[in-house]
Amino acid sequence: MSGLTERLVPDELWELFRRVVPQTVVTRPQGGGRRRTGDREVLAAIVYVSVTGCTWRELPTVFGPAWPTVYRRFAEWRRGRVWARLHHVILAERTPGDQWEWSRQAIDAVGVRTSRRTP
Repeated sequence: MSGLTERLVPDELWELFRRVVPQTVVTRPQGGGRRRTGDREVLAAIVYVSVTGCTWRELPTVFGPAWPTVYRRFAEWRRGRVWARLHHVILAERTPGDQWEWSRQAIDAVGVRTSRRTP
């Protein structure tokens, strides 16, 4: 595992994520095929895309899995509500005295031009 993966997905986050991600058993009746890419590497790539704002296609090859694999797993986890469950687990882990470090929070906004219709 690369140092970049460990930096983007520290052990604490990884342990919380493992609680909510469904275990996937891939069996191929014909045998063979490629080994499934590790969830931690895929999660690190998803975090990278989220933090940097790059597109899926711009994902650096240093992560290992190709961008289609990362996006497919992201969509699979979204359909399985993994992100919502992770959010609840993180909130549940907070102790009442914890303070959010607001300087590290980010808001993302997209400006969209509206079309003007004439009545």
